[in-house]
Amino acid sequence: MAHSQADVSKYARPLRAAAIDIGAESGRVTLAEWDGARAHMRVVHRFLNGPVERDGHLYWDVDLLARGIEEGLRRAAELAPEGIDTLGLDTWGVDYVRLNEKGERLSLPFCYRDPRTETAPAEVWARISPERLYQLTGMQFMRLNTLYQLYADQRDGLPPGALWLQISSYLMCGLGAPPLAEYTNASTTNLVDVHTRNWCDEVFEKVGLDRKAAAPIVFPGVRLGPVKGPLAALPAYRNTQLIATATHDTGAAVAGIPDAGTDWAFISSGTWSLVGMPLEEPCTNDVARREDYTNEGGIAGRIRFLKNVNGMWLIEECLREWRAKGVDWKVADLVAACARQPVPKVTFPVTSPELILPGNMPGRINRELEKAGHAPLPEDGQHAPEMASVIFVSLAARYAEILKGIQEATGQKLRCVYIVGGGSQNEYLNGLIAERSGLKVVRGPVESTTAGNVAVQFAALDCDSPKGATPAAVAEWAARLATAS
Repeated sequence: MAHSQADVSKYARPLRAAAIDIGAESGRVTLAEWDGARAHMRVVHRFLNGPVERDGHLYWDVDLLARGIEEGLRRAAELAPEGIDTLGLDTWGVDYVRLNEKGERLSLPFCYRDPRTETAPAEVWARISPERLYQLTGMQFMRLNTLYQLYADQRDGLPPGALWLQISSYLMCGLGAPPLAEYTNASTTNLVDVHTRNWCDEVFEKVGLDRKAAAPIVFPGVRLGPVKGPLAALPAYRNTQLIATATHDTGAAVAGIPDAGTDWAFISSGTWSLVGMPLEEPCTNDVARREDYTNEGGIAGRIRFLKNVNGMWLIEECLREWRAKGVDWKVADLVAACARQPVPKVTFPVTSPELILPGNMPGRINRELEKAGHAPLPEDGQHAPEMASVIFVSLAARYAEILKGIQEATGQKLRCVYIVGGGSQNEYLNGLIAERSGLKVVRGPVESTTAGNVAVQFAALDCDSPKGATPAAVAEWAARLATAS
């Protein structure tokens, strides 16, 4: 059940946290404060992110991200010179930075959307069967997973490096953390044993990857030591503890839901949509494998049983295309225009691999509609609501299929579905989800990722277990942060 703010006496002292959230398109630094009775969160800095193209490949500019982080943390320090207690960071999963023996970066990290891994899954499965791989790791089969990227590095003759760190861990090292892998993020690699919650030696061995190049895994809520480097000279960071929060952004978003139970589903709605439910133990039965559900890490070793769905990326790419042709729609206006139209009767498969790639999204969607036997839609921006409506209906239909499949695979009945993230504000889509799934839709925090990031940080202050923060403690803090001003 959802938690309340009834007992706050234990937390009467003021607390402050700096939360860094970085997604595929932007990053932000938030200063969160608990004054002993009420929470306050304010974004102090935003900065852009996005893949950069060089020599025909897509990379992440992690130097740009590091500068954005430092600028944001300096602004937070100016607003809280009396001191910031904790600092945590979350990013997307799967991507990583390769380092040499001296800890120096070998190159910019590849972006998961780079096409170099298109043939990697089949090549990996020739070494270890997909059935065995799923039994060991419980991960859905997506070419963007770290396993296939590391294999592609090896296949293409790239220097393997003495160590590879996921983006979140690499950026935390820049703030003074030791080289570690945090469980919620490590679990996205397809290299973690879903049962032991540690690296899977069998997968490393059969694919020919160096097990020693993977950093030790820690759980969310583990303290990593003090801030180091130039920021440590600022009064605000002299006693700041670095926290291994839920460093995968979906892990943080789920941690931001103020519910410690396991009888609910979630849709984390952003560029990607993650549709799933929390479990105490992994689900790797035949139904789960056949339907390609994934078992990602959660708080205290819990499982996020879910499926990735191509989400608002479809809308974002259409908007970019229409903007380039002179028609600049705002998302809120587009959603309102969709609500005034009849609900479309046609859908397309939003999970088509062609729709993961950037460029000419209206044309890509039309090709999917034609393959499904439907007439193409106008691709110009003047008819944007017509195409956007079909996107939203197609997303809702896919969400409903997944929610039904989750209940079939786990044998558990869902009480409700929490919608969190930026997409939670889309009441048109929320209504379609409720209608298609038959579940009560609860609109969760828009800033659920930040709330979860901070909830784990604050919970870590009262935790010294190697298993990290407990689900109950995190949910209690999420409840307090849900009404933050």
